Amino acid sequence: MDIRQYLPPFRKRQPRVAVVRLQGAIGAARPGAAGLSDAALGPLLERAFRRGKPAAVALVINSPGGSPVQSALIAAHIRRLADETKLPVHAFVEDIAASGGYWLASAADDIWADATSLVGSIGVISAGFGLAGLIERYGVERRVHTAGSAKSFMDPFRPEKPEDVVRLHALLEPMHAAFKAQITDRRGAKLAAGRDLFTGDIWVGQQALEVGLIDGIAHLVPKLKALYGDKVRLVQYGLRRPFWRRFGAAEATTAALSAALDLAEERALWSRYGL
Repeated sequence: MDIRQYLPPFRKRQPRVAVVRLQGAIGAARPGAAGLSDAALGPLLERAFRRGKPAAVALVINSPGGSPVQSALIAAHIRRLADETKLPVHAFVEDIAASGGYWLASAADDIWADATSLVGSIGVISAGFGLAGLIERYGVERRVHTAGSAKSFMDPFRPEKPEDVVRLHALLEPMHAAFKAQITDRRGAKLAAGRDLFTGDIWVGQQALEVGLIDGIAHLVPKLKALYGDKVRLVQYGLRRPFWRRFGAAEATTAALSAALDLAEERALWSRYGL
């Protein structure tokens, strides 16, 4: 006698995909500042990969970049969890995955973008202002005393020194080399042969596909349905924005100034790509 005929039918479990939103600039400049960092994303990534036995993890990326260190830490964290859980990782680019944003995308097993998404900017930049002439014009005297000849390196209130520029490039080049190694390791033979893709240039949708920076033009929901079936369940994960309320006058002013600085820094990153 087959006792299975007396048992209630078991419903087939719907596949789940954890969807992690990576939105904004990478790296917090000040304690409590907004931004994507390994410390902030770590617990969220752990839950996304381990909670509820997902079939895969999808990264929704919309970032103009930021800190190369935090980009490397977050990408390494994603790969470590992917290897431990044996889960595939898919990246979906919205407006932009540039510089550190593309570093995050490269942690996925495949990358998908919209036809108008901006992708790439595989380079490292250091930017600032030279204010020596400005303070001289207004009769401001700059007084700097250091113990160590390189301590006032790239002081914006002093004339730029050729030796400082040489030293700065000596710092930027190893960062660029690490970025190139990450993309070469992750994308490998997918990258277009005979093309220098590491100049800091940026590509749009179809162009990014042609040079091997992405795997296709696709959107999150239809692509995941194509991969995991129409009944796939998407479980959303994302960082919560800081919420300020019930502050006294001093605290409210500090919070407002901090938020304004965060916005200015992030706005500068987005505007670099016309967004």
